[in-house]
Amino acid sequence: MIKNLEIYERVLQEANYLIVNNATVRQTAKVFGVSKSCVHHDLSKLLPRYNSIMSNKVTGVFETNKALRHIRGGEATKRKYTK
Repeated sequence: MIKNLEIYERVLQEANYLIVNNATVRQTAKVFGVSKSCVHHDLSKLLPRYNSIMSNKVTGVFETNKALRHIRGGEATKRKYTK
């Protein structure tokens, strides 16, 4: 039984947003008005309990974002120093 329906719904909405938009944890946190730590906890700890199929999709997006992280960081540094 799900103890808190609001948290359950938020977790599923965050997961759906992240998957559909191929978003980062930061982008998802900004949309939902919560911290990135909260989003990461929701999607890595709570989501597998609620929906394993969606959890596998989120893990795939996490892995893609992790693989591209060094590229985004390099672009941000370049923008910072070209201003």
